[in-house]
Amino acid sequence: MSATMTRNDIRGMTRNDTSGMAESTSQSHGEGTVARAIERQTARLPSDLFLWAALGSIGGSLLLQCTGQKQESNFVGQWAPTFLLLGLYNKLVKVAGSDRASG
Repeated sequence: MSATMTRNDIRGMTRNDTSGMAESTSQSHGEGTVARAIERQTARLPSDLFLWAALGSIGGSLLLQCTGQKQESNFVGQWAPTFLLLGLYNKLVKVAGSDRASG
């Protein structure tokens, strides 16, 4: 496949065309046992868990800020992006994780 593929080229592909791309990529770059084990565990978690955790950390940060605990507020508030990134990883594992290629 050409590296200069446009969005229209990708949209025009059938599901079989794109699944072949994913299979060849996953076969040439297999995951290690640790990554596979982590993916198996994270795929069991519901995706909205991470969103609620991020919203909870934002709410907790706001509460701490209102009570004058500024350092604690900043600490707790910085958890939100981490939870959102973990949620993104969770979603990617469910959609295109190594468990899809092997099983």
